[in-house]
Amino acid sequence: MNRRSFLALSPASTLPLKSLSASGAAKQLRGIFPIAQSPFTDADRLDVATLVEELRFLDRGGVHGFVWPQLASEWSTLSKQERLAGAEAVCEAGKRLKPMVVIGVQSAEAADAVQYARHAARCGADALIALPPPNHSDPMAILEYYRSIGQATELPLIVQAVGKLSVDAVIGIWKAAPTVRAVKDEAGEPVMRISEFREKSGGRLAIFTGNHGRTMLDELMRGFSGTMPAAPFADLYAAAWDLWQSGGKRDAVDMFGRAAILIQEINAYGMESIKYLLCLRGVFKNYRTREKPGSSRASLDETSKRNLRELMSLMKPHLRA
Repeated sequence: MNRRSFLALSPASTLPLKSLSASGAAKQLRGIFPIAQSPFTDADRLDVATLVEELRFLDRGGVHGFVWPQLASEWSTLSKQERLAGAEAVCEAGKRLKPMVVIGVQSAEAADAVQYARHAARCGADALIALPPPNHSDPMAILEYYRSIGQATELPLIVQAVGKLSVDAVIGIWKAAPTVRAVKDEAGEPVMRISEFREKSGGRLAIFTGNHGRTMLDELMRGFSGTMPAAPFADLYAAAWDLWQSGGKRDAVDMFGRAAILIQEINAYGMESIKYLLCLRGVFKNYRTREKPGSSRASLDETSKRNLRELMSLMKPHLRA
């Protein structure tokens, strides 16, 4: 049996990966996998050194994975050179850290996504993730796009489901591309689709959610594999996850309640607030974004920043990093 056949048959939750953590333990597609934010210099260039520091910060916070660049990384504003340089830097640093490094490889064209995938593999990434190609709605074209990415490397591939991508469509992709090991589900009502994914994949597809992990406790009870929130207070999610896994469910609920307060804040204020919190954590030098003008989010004014500072001060005893 060759490796691709083995991948197709192995349960996602137990699949051994080629990469090891700093402690020598196998990295798994399970747990808290923050979507890293992209730091920019005052000259509006990707700050690669700060991106690596973000990975180290998340490692200190006890997360299980590191994902970049995706929607919350403002991936579509990054140049090709920025994406390649960022991937090289975090993959190299990640070899000495605990979190699984997952590189986003989506692109408008399958050929470009394949190039990003092969580059990530050469750099030593632990896994890949891809959004569907933008502006494409034909199910067969989307399936072929993921099949092309899956055939480019032997790295585990995560399908990020958005828009109208159905459970059946994702299952079809999973069957067509043997390296697909997981889905990050942000389409429809993800919390209600976990059971359907588990049933239709026979429990062999790892199921992650996003949306800032707002329903993480419900998802834990439904048997999901993990969540992919933003980075600034991912240590609170990781602490809640660890408490739940060790049987301390009441303490996990209390810990997640602290994260839930901050979730409401970043939902109100958007990317600026997420990056401002990373400044407060001593990771980012500024909270510059490349968001287009006209966002429906509230502006991050001085009162907003004061409130975020006060909330983070109240959270300080519970933060790991």
